[in-house]
Amino acid sequence: MVPPSSTPPPNPQQIQQFLSSVLSQRGPSALPYSEDTKWLIRQQLLSLISNYPSLEPKTATFTHNDGRSVNLLQADGTIPMPFQGVTYNIPIIIWLMESYPRYAPAVYVNPTRDMIIKRPHPHVSPSGLVSIPYLHNWIYPSSNLVDLVLHLSSAFSRDPPLYSQRRPNPNPNPSPSPSPNPSINSSMTSTYGQHPPPPGPRVAATAAAAGYPPSPYGRVQHSQARPTSTDDAAEVYKRNAMNKLVEMVHGDIIGMRKAREVEMEGMFSAQAVLRRREEEINKGLKEMQDEKEGLEQQLQVVLMNTDVLDSWIRDNEGKIKNLGKKNNNVAVDEAIHCVDVLSKQVLDSTAADLAIEDVVYSLDKAVQDGVVPFDQYLRNVRLLSREQFFHRATASKVKEAQMQAQICLYKGSSYSRLYLYFKGLTSEGLTSYGSNNDYNRFYLFFSPHPLT
Repeated sequence: MVPPSSTPPPNPQQIQQFLSSVLSQRGPSALPYSEDTKWLIRQQLLSLISNYPSLEPKTATFTHNDGRSVNLLQADGTIPMPFQGVTYNIPIIIWLMESYPRYAPAVYVNPTRDMIIKRPHPHVSPSGLVSIPYLHNWIYPSSNLVDLVLHLSSAFSRDPPLYSQRRPNPNPNPSPSPSPNPSINSSMTSTYGQHPPPPGPRVAATAAAAGYPPSPYGRVQHSQARPTSTDDAAEVYKRNAMNKLVEMVHGDIIGMRKAREVEMEGMFSAQAVLRRREEEINKGLKEMQDEKEGLEQQLQVVLMNTDVLDSWIRDNEGKIKNLGKKNNNVAVDEAIHCVDVLSKQVLDSTAADLAIEDVVYSLDKAVQDGVVPFDQYLRNVRLLSREQFFHRATASKVKEAQMQAQICLYKGSSYSRLYLYFKGLTSEGLTSYGSNNDYNRFYLFFSPHPLT
């Protein structure tokens, strides 16, 4: 544990410039963070430094378990730990891994030469890796570094992770060393890699801090090396020009790639629209073909019926002319003969039904004009309606019998036969009689019969 340091806190403006510089780098020297999360990383680090000035953002090389080395951001320094009424400073390093902030950072306790890690400790491994529930339950983007340090401080205050070991001190008045302290919450296996090597040289402590290890503040940034004055100016200019050129080419490539990706997305969208339209066109074409086939079939049926009607008209036109020459007073009831008894019965029932309909209509007009008394009108309508019902029932029964006969005829014949069936053909105005303008209706009914 480290006592409060007298080193002045870093300048916030310099920290902002440093973070903006390292996070905006492109090319091979760029940090391995997603472009859409760099702004959040910058904001969380600035918030962390604002709340804990003892931590300082830096860049350093992190070595994974598989031997890979990568340049990452870290927050290096101390965090406060209240213990038994005294506040101590615990040196830690918070590594922001490649997957940060979607996944939790790696936190290491960074003991000095005069400190040892408590063994066993529930939250700190012998290598210094810290494991607490807040790291296990890291939730993007609500979890942040400030809350992480708060949980670290709370866990360390319950069980300090470090001991400060005594060393021989030539000073006759040594300052008392603090009591042993160990630290944190649940165990977590290391998934980030081995503990990084000890950091670079530290700034020497003042005489007032005798008996304590030197303060971890003031550590130099590993990745911010500058060329010395002994470097050749031409070499420096050449190296800077090459880096600038590489960054420009890399930026142009990224821009071209984004443009091509946008263009490809547009083409994929257009392709999806074209495929959907193709399916609609094929579906409409199939429906039109089916409709065309149905219309062709209907046309064949109409042409066949037309031929049958033309043939019937030619066969019967001469009969009508001959009938008119023989007798000018044509009896319409005798002009058409039914082929069988059922057809004659249907013709009589239909004619009587329609005649009764006309009589009822005439009675309606008569009762409206006051010619027929209302009681007589009701009595006649009741009688006519009863008679009309029986005529309609008879016609319906006869038609069913004719339909059954047609079905039997279709089944028994070896070839298709065509039938003519004219329903409800009326001829009005042929003859009239009576003073009440009651019209006598004649109906033509041709029952189905085979044509030869």
